[in-house]
Amino acid sequence: MNSKHIKIISSELAISEKQVYNTLTLLDDGSTIPFISRYRKEMTGGLDEIKIIQVQELNKKLIEIDKRRETIINTIEEQGKLTPELKEKIEKATTLTELEDIYLPYKPKKKTKGSIAREKGLEPLAQIILKQEEKNIFIIAEKFLNEKVENIEAAMQGARDIIAEIINENEIVRKQLRYLFEREAVITSKVVKAKEEEGVKYKDYFKYSEPLKKCPSHRYLAILRGENENILKVKISPDEEKAIDLIKKIVIKSNNECSKQIEIAVKDSYKRLLEPSIENEFKTQYKEKADDEAIKVFAENLRQLLLAPPLGQKRVLAIDPGYRTGCKIVCLDELGNLLHNETIYPHPPQNEKAKSANKITSLVESYNIDAIAIGNGTASRETEQFIKLLRFTNPVQVFVVSESGASVYSASETAREEFPEYDVTVRGAISIGRRLIDPLAELVKIDPKSIGVGQYQHDVDQKKLKESLDRVVVSCVNLVGVNLNTASKHILSYISGLGPQLANNIIEYRNANGPFKSRYDLLKVKRMGDKAFEQCAGFLRIREGLNPLDNTSVHPESYHIVEKMSGDLGCSINELIKQNELRTKIDLKKYINEKIGLPTLQDIMNELAKPGLDPRSTIKIFEFGDVYTIEDVKPGMILPGIVTNITNFGAFVDIGVKQDGLVHISKMANKFIKDPNEIVKLHQHIKVKVIEVDIERKRINLSLIF
Repeated sequence: MNSKHIKIISSELAISEKQVYNTLTLLDDGSTIPFISRYRKEMTGGLDEIKIIQVQELNKKLIEIDKRRETIINTIEEQGKLTPELKEKIEKATTLTELEDIYLPYKPKKKTKGSIAREKGLEPLAQIILKQEEKNIFIIAEKFLNEKVENIEAAMQGARDIIAEIINENEIVRKQLRYLFEREAVITSKVVKAKEEEGVKYKDYFKYSEPLKKCPSHRYLAILRGENENILKVKISPDEEKAIDLIKKIVIKSNNECSKQIEIAVKDSYKRLLEPSIENEFKTQYKEKADDEAIKVFAENLRQLLLAPPLGQKRVLAIDPGYRTGCKIVCLDELGNLLHNETIYPHPPQNEKAKSANKITSLVESYNIDAIAIGNGTASRETEQFIKLLRFTNPVQVFVVSESGASVYSASETAREEFPEYDVTVRGAISIGRRLIDPLAELVKIDPKSIGVGQYQHDVDQKKLKESLDRVVVSCVNLVGVNLNTASKHILSYISGLGPQLANNIIEYRNANGPFKSRYDLLKVKRMGDKAFEQCAGFLRIREGLNPLDNTSVHPESYHIVEKMSGDLGCSINELIKQNELRTKIDLKKYINEKIGLPTLQDIMNELAKPGLDPRSTIKIFEFGDVYTIEDVKPGMILPGIVTNITNFGAFVDIGVKQDGLVHISKMANKFIKDPNEIVKLHQHIKVKVIEVDIERKRINLSLIF
């Protein structure tokens, strides 16, 4: 482990070197982030998942810089140009940009104007001009004429080409230009000739400019998408004259014919080499920044979606609504197993309302249905209205459920594996019902990108996006924990320390031996070693197992502490869990040892007070207002809505008309808001005021201020 890295990470993240060292040690040892944050608080000083990820990412970045540093040193050494001073300079560089600037003069190049001029023997002339001491450089230039250099102007041009490259490789010039770009670069976009009609969705950017540092990530990604689709031409640069003057001040030291030649070379160097190079740097840098922002938004939305309130283990009738093709109905038991499926046709063109009503009431009674889940796609509102007019013998709750990604799941290999004998429509309806019972357990089967809660997710770095979203899924699954005896292999695979193979082995063991009676039975599962058991055991729950602690997040490694507590009090573990007055008698300091401190003991006490408590909130029924199409929506209306997506410029809200409205960030509160998450959360039930309706462009502008 690199001590320099530990110092840098400690300084950058404002945490102690000991916290960094212990965190990296745990990660190197194969511990997962959820396990470390939950069960190794004493070692990390209580770092949360976000900080642990930051330690991990920063360490990776520093390792990459070190690898590049080593490559650069070796390459320059092979050229025989590595001096002790240069080596020290390379070793002191702290960023990739700094390293690349040092390396630039030594970097093997393709044929350039400068290299061609050097081949013609004009390097000494360029060096004489750079000294800026000769009053009549043209006389000296005559000495460089040969069969490859026909005249003085050709000699001067070749020398300027060399000087332009030398200026381009000047560290100070590049550094100062970067400062200028940071302060004053402007992003401009204009439409490609004759692409106005094809690119109408980019109309706002046909003639557009603003300071780059003020351009928000969503706008930057939109502009880049327009460029990638060959609709827009995009440029990022500061004022050209200012940039050229800045370079002149650095490289021009005299006022003679040499300096005039350098001035010409400066303009050429900037326009041909420096500006395109630094523009690319800034395009990449701002793209990474915009990617990070978009990924952060997507990750937060995904977290909120995965942690949406579950209905719990209730019997559900799920409906995937439709007009001509009918409404696909499935009945599910408490665990989401399929009991029955068929299709009804309550809407045009068939209009079999009475027959459909009888069928629904009959199914609700036959299968003891507790709740009805209706997909929010085509014919959703009409189906909801139809269902709410029905009368049932027992109370039945009605919920509208998001269909986002259900079609992706229904056509997936996972769905085919689960329901090989049913078509995509049945699978889609099952997914809708299961999302109501437990959103997390169902949504983990779908590629997070398909759930539709991000912005520009197809434009960002796909590797980074996948890593971030996978981390969110892992974090949410482990935060909630899973029932070892009912969990699917898909959700088990996200549990700390497992993965697809061990998840599959757990299912095989369960099928062969029946339900797990104890967490320690996991050690009998094929390929379940001590390390995997350590990582996963605390996140797996066994209801009504042999040990009541198996249904808590208390880790088996700490069972002996709880046993000692109950022994000291002369009671059973069950009594300790059920009786608060017994727990108040415990003096935690008595149980501290070199491995277990107050953070872990406090976590144990919290868990004993609420064993196996689901951290997700309770589900609520929502009802839309009396609007069904965009034509029904009028400015001034106050309507109930559900937040369906959050971006960094606002929130999209479903008001029940198949077209989500936008609450812009400026319409969220009577004060400045930096992040919409300060005001709203995904799937939150809110009231909105209609500000504007554009039927032609299918846009509805909403406000939370009224």
